Amino acid sequence: MGDDESAQNERAAMATSFALDSKPVPGPTPWFPGTSFLKFRRDPLAFFTETHRTYGDIARITFGPQQLFLVSHPDWIEDVLVNSAKKFSKGVALQRAKRLLGEGLLTSEGQAHLKQRRTIQPLFHRQQVQRFADAMVTHSLRWRESIEPNATIDITSEMGALTLAIVGETLFSSNVQADADEVREALGEAVSSFAYAFVPFFNVLEKLPLPVFARVRRARERLDRVIHRVIAARRDDADKPSTFAPGASADKEGLSPHGDLVAMLLAARDPENPNAAGMSDEQIRDEAMTIFLAGHETTANAMAWTWHLLGSAPEAEARLHEELDRVLGTDKPKGLSPHEGLSPHEGLSPRIPTVEDVPKLEWTRAIVAESMRLFPPAWTMGRRAIEPHTIGGHQILKGDLVIMSQYVVHRDPRWWPAPDQFTPDRWISKSASSVSSAAPLNSAPSAAPFDSADSQVGVAQGRRPKYAYFPFGGGSRICIGESFAWTEAILLLATIAQRWKFSPEGPPPVPEPRITLRPKGLRMRATRRV
Repeated sequence: MGDDESAQNERAAMATSFALDSKPVPGPTPWFPGTSFLKFRRDPLAFFTETHRTYGDIARITFGPQQLFLVSHPDWIEDVLVNSAKKFSKGVALQRAKRLLGEGLLTSEGQAHLKQRRTIQPLFHRQQVQRFADAMVTHSLRWRESIEPNATIDITSEMGALTLAIVGETLFSSNVQADADEVREALGEAVSSFAYAFVPFFNVLEKLPLPVFARVRRARERLDRVIHRVIAARRDDADKPSTFAPGASADKEGLSPHGDLVAMLLAARDPENPNAAGMSDEQIRDEAMTIFLAGHETTANAMAWTWHLLGSAPEAEARLHEELDRVLGTDKPKGLSPHEGLSPHEGLSPRIPTVEDVPKLEWTRAIVAESMRLFPPAWTMGRRAIEPHTIGGHQILKGDLVIMSQYVVHRDPRWWPAPDQFTPDRWISKSASSVSSAAPLNSAPSAAPFDSADSQVGVAQGRRPKYAYFPFGGGSRICIGESFAWTEAILLLATIAQRWKFSPEGPPPVPEPRITLRPKGLRMRATRRV
């Protein structure tokens, strides 16, 4: 008996044993096979949103031989990501991302993942992020000086170039601009391939001589050349006595004084086994590729969406400028007293934002948080059941795929009044802290379809479930670079908004859901502030 037949028999046996005590899971029942998948391919955001509205907090979807369960209640999401995490492995998209990312932190599983996370965690400690903040601000200053007044720019492309330069310096301590065109094109081709992650029979299709998969293979080869070149250079540097000061070595956290993340990866050791050998070139390549893609793609999209939202929210934009002037100073005319039309901070020469300013920029952070609520760069995530599990009285079988969409949950009116409105103020109010610290709702959520007209009834401020907002995932696999991402987004926004405002040009952008949520067709006009 073959492995596939054995797996099918096992699933059939489990399904039979659970049939007597499991509630049926609602979901679309297309009249023709493949209809659900075609709707998903046409517009994934609309498909998941409509499925949730129609069938409730858990819905069953069939894509070919694969059973998917769209889970949309924050309590159940927390159960999958935190409480019952050991019953699940990474979802299909990230499993297939191994073709590009290898066995990096984003794609590895089990003990290998735990060891890698322990080893890499010190690289993202607060003190290290502070070291990288200078590069974030330096490149933001360089970018803002390159913009011409009244120029119309593709803000998505521009933010991509900016974050690519930043991740190039922090990861490689080098000017990736020398390889920028090649790297940007290769990353674009690699990211575009993730649109096929849910295609049935993907493993068969990728072996065929199809252009899309050939482009992905070429993209990996091009990115590998850049990364392996840097790894080789860092190993050469590490072998030279003159690389470090006399007696210098990796510090107590396993970090290299060289300064960039590749050098730190070379010096990193597992804290539980510090005498073991360090990572191989291939392991460093996989981790560097993961950081490169995640650090570039997600922040670029978050910043592009943020400029788009600010461009249509003049009051929020004015409040941002007021905060920046108050914290960082302004170029407005000196010599007038506060009673003559200037507030006390006006007339002070503006200074460049620093990492020490980040906690003071409360409204700036609220804008970024609200942008990631409406347009989360990581718009969906998946987990595959490696053993049976119950969600809301419904049985999930081994091999089933659980999908949790940040885009859907972040716009659920039960947790977010006026969910489609850009309202940074919601992060300043008392309810803001409840997103990250509130206990789940006391009453068990109903998996039955809910009535949108009654969706806000009984939801008081301060009782919003923790996983009503999870732009960086959650549990033991929460994004290791979260602190880096927050710091980078706040400093980029503050540095650029000191000098520029951006207004929309042309029709609104179209969300393009691939491995991240990109804005397509986002052109904006730059207007100089000071």
